[in-house]
Amino acid sequence: MTETLIGTLKEFPDGDYRIIDIDGFEVGVFRRGTTFYAYENRCPHYGGPVCQGKILHRVEERLGDDQSSRGLRFAPEEHIICPWHGVEFDLKTGRHAGHSHYRLRAIPARVQADEVYLDLPG
Repeated sequence: MTETLIGTLKEFPDGDYRIIDIDGFEVGVFRRGTTFYAYENRCPHYGGPVCQGKILHRVEERLGDDQSSRGLRFAPEEHIICPWHGVEFDLKTGRHAGHSHYRLRAIPARVQADEVYLDLPG
């Protein structure tokens, strides 16, 4: 792994994200509170720029006791939606919404002394 400084904490407002190119290797970096999530900007479906897709809360259907629909609601989980084919991945885990073995390639991210680092594959 290669430790790479990508900026200061102040440069990443809470709720923000950006795509960082490090020698041709693109990484999507997402800040949620004090936690950073980072993924290779490559969808495992067909190689699309997944981290450049929309980020939306997961939609779920509310069911009554008789299993009839009571409408839709937004769940707290956020999903990254690949702009090429609409494939969705959980922002916190990188996993596909329907198949847990299908996931984004996570890049370790951490904050140390108000600086944000990625541990890039060597």
